[in-house]
Amino acid sequence: MDSKEFRRRGTEMVEYICNYLETLEQRRVTPCVEPGYLKHQLPDEAPEEPEPWEKIMQDVEDKIMPGVTHWQHPRFHAYFPSGNSFPSILGDMLSDGIGCIGFSWAASPACTELETIVLDWLGKAIGLPDSFLALKPGSRGGGVIQTSASECVLVTMLAARAQAIKYLKQQHPFVEEGHLLSKLMAYCSKEAHSCVEKAAMISFVKLRILEPDEKCCLRADTLIKAMEEDEQQGLIPFFVSTTLGTTGSCAFDDLAEIGQALQRFPSVWLHVDAAYAGNAFICPELKYLLKGIQYADSFNTNPNKWLLTNFDCSTLWVRDRIRLTSALVVDPLYLQHGYTDSAIDYRHWGVPLSRRFRSLKLWFVLRSYGISGLQAYIRHHIELAKRFEALVLKDSRFEVCNEVRLGLVCFRLKGTDRINEKLLSSINASGKLHMVPASVNDTYVIRFCAVAQNAKVEDIDYAWDVITDFASEILEKEQADEVSEIVDRRKTHTLAQKRSFFVRMVSDPKIYNPAINKAQTPHRMSTELTSPGHDGTVVKVQSPKTPGSATWISWPLAFLFASTDDGTKNDVTLRFRHLDTMMRLSASRRNSATGGSSPSPEAENGITLLKSPKKSPILMRKRGSSPNPPPTVVGANNGSAK
Repeated sequence: MDSKEFRRRGTEMVEYICNYLETLEQRRVTPCVEPGYLKHQLPDEAPEEPEPWEKIMQDVEDKIMPGVTHWQHPRFHAYFPSGNSFPSILGDMLSDGIGCIGFSWAASPACTELETIVLDWLGKAIGLPDSFLALKPGSRGGGVIQTSASECVLVTMLAARAQAIKYLKQQHPFVEEGHLLSKLMAYCSKEAHSCVEKAAMISFVKLRILEPDEKCCLRADTLIKAMEEDEQQGLIPFFVSTTLGTTGSCAFDDLAEIGQALQRFPSVWLHVDAAYAGNAFICPELKYLLKGIQYADSFNTNPNKWLLTNFDCSTLWVRDRIRLTSALVVDPLYLQHGYTDSAIDYRHWGVPLSRRFRSLKLWFVLRSYGISGLQAYIRHHIELAKRFEALVLKDSRFEVCNEVRLGLVCFRLKGTDRINEKLLSSINASGKLHMVPASVNDTYVIRFCAVAQNAKVEDIDYAWDVITDFASEILEKEQADEVSEIVDRRKTHTLAQKRSFFVRMVSDPKIYNPAINKAQTPHRMSTELTSPGHDGTVVKVQSPKTPGSATWISWPLAFLFASTDDGTKNDVTLRFRHLDTMMRLSASRRNSATGGSSPSPEAENGITLLKSPKKSPILMRKRGSSPNPPPTVVGANNGSAK
């Protein structure tokens, strides 16, 4: 591609970008693809021959865009804003066109000096102390652009570690540095960004994560108590990371209280992470949130979040740049130059050596919008967040779970975490909105952040309509499921009652038959045993009905007798499995004087055992009996038959 074609393609690209941003509402917020979708659409190897530009751009629209999450979409409300503006895009375009690698002043003086000046501009607008500004007379501080807030936290922790090891080495010159390193302890709140934990892993130091208060704010008494406990265990506190505007709920640690308390620990490095909220401090009415910054050793914020500047652009200021650079200096001969003592070399301020001309886009943004324009942009986002908060508070089904100071609202349906998880997953799956969850005081909440550069009131109202529609649908289904669950529970309970009653019935018939309960004595039974004789006649033996020879039966049989209320005889025939005998029960009862029914001592009850007409050949063989055994009669006194 030559310059002539670049002009033409550049014009086309600008047009494509403008159309993309202007028509974002017509696209899904999030893609509807699965991992690995793209490898099936692109070849396994790079093309051997050049391809037409038109084909490349067609693949962008057909294959790349379907897998893009549109962070600039007016329906995107996840995470925090991803800065974007036309001046910033043009600044990056110019930086890419210049293509310098500004690792030192000598490598590109303008790249270094513009970064120093722009960081002083922004530091003043935020309200940082003069000791953080590089160009203030007598200042040892200064600012630098890093890739992200994670890198800012990492380099400050590395600097604090080097400072602590140096201090301990002076006190214990014969102790190995590895042993001293094992004693170092860093601190942060549970609400701090995960990058603090990762920085501790990379730095090989211990990290103690502390519980915040009910407002997700880290307090000085919690921190000092932990530090004193660790000192008693032989550990050495060296680094504290506080947060102004936490990721989960935009909460603010009590920086003034913590900074004052840390005066007892002069060797401890105090860092302030204000990646999102720090941008808002350019507004005079929000500078109160920066109270206590005079105690900090370092401070970072991300213009690529909330100052309309494209990623990557994370700004870091330190009070003493020598303490930072001394931990990161590597100075081979090929990187040295004659102005080392009088100029800043940003290669000593971070992990990477090579650096892009990132200050150009921030310079373009600050000049194109001015501080007043950026203030208006931030205030507009806060107004939108306040509007959303008001909508949530009007609906009694919902609750707000954080103090809304900036552009983030944490809310949830009143109820279980499960129903809120279901609500969020349903909304995100629809592609109409995109939000993410957080945990506030160990409770599942949904984060709603105003992020789009040109977000409007209508976008907030639309988002709330989508949320309430899904909430109504889910709540109706939950109510229906709850009713069904209650019905099922009652069925199960009823069945359990029946089973329990049956067990109790088998155990004690008195609980269900008052007649048996009233019976003072068991029924006296007469037995009549019959069996066929050799000549086919039936031999009957009946026991006498004298009190001394009465046969007692167990209560289930008594219940069968007592279950009739009339005075007639009732015959009940029972057959027992695995037996070739049938039993016929007969009972007679008479009414009591009160009209109720109760067993009569004089009632005659009989049991007749009859030979089964169908005898099992298997049982016969097992018993060794003949088809027609002779009858054997035993005296009635013992009440048995063989």
